[in-house]
Amino acid sequence: MTAMERTNREKSPRAGPAHFSRLNRHIRMFLLSLVSLCSALPSYAQQAKPDEYQIEATYLYDFTRFVAWPTQTSTQNQPFGICVLGTDPFGRELDAVLAGGHVGNRSLVAKRISKPQQTSECQILFVSASEEGRLNEILTALDRSSVLTVSDIPQFSQRGGMIQFVLDGGKVRFEVNLSKAGDAGLTLSSDLLRVALAVRRHSQPGQ
Repeated sequence: MTAMERTNREKSPRAGPAHFSRLNRHIRMFLLSLVSLCSALPSYAQQAKPDEYQIEATYLYDFTRFVAWPTQTSTQNQPFGICVLGTDPFGRELDAVLAGGHVGNRSLVAKRISKPQQTSECQILFVSASEEGRLNEILTALDRSSVLTVSDIPQFSQRGGMIQFVLDGGKVRFEVNLSKAGDAGLTLSSDLLRVALAVRRHSQPGQ
């Protein structure tokens, strides 16, 4: 070893215990940060996906294209109302989905109501889960009116509602009570019935 190499070696700091302690601390901090980032990724990915009510809002819009309502001359120049009865689970999502939409020459509009007697300007009525306790009263009030009733209340289609949202394998699907829709004078497209999870063709409860 030359004198210069020996001098440089003596000047170089030695990797003593304190040095390795600091190095290990930095490594541990880096690994903890990495674990925290990775654990946050699934949460972010979940938020990026459409949630249940975003999908249901889109379905409500789509139903306007696959359901035919009785012709009523008095309503032809009025907006086409998609109403929410009870606590609104959609927030601004429903308004955003309907914005700029039309049924024929009628503009789509979202409305919030508190009782079934306010459905005179509604063609589709979403019954919120907050109204489950008075569902029989609501459906009786709407009996044979030309309003398409929709909800995600359990057994809604069995209890006399027309379209019920259900989760099937983590996906939002829907069941149809075709008999109740027919009683109201509504005609549901065969394309809509084809993609329904279930179609009830009898008005008796549970069928």
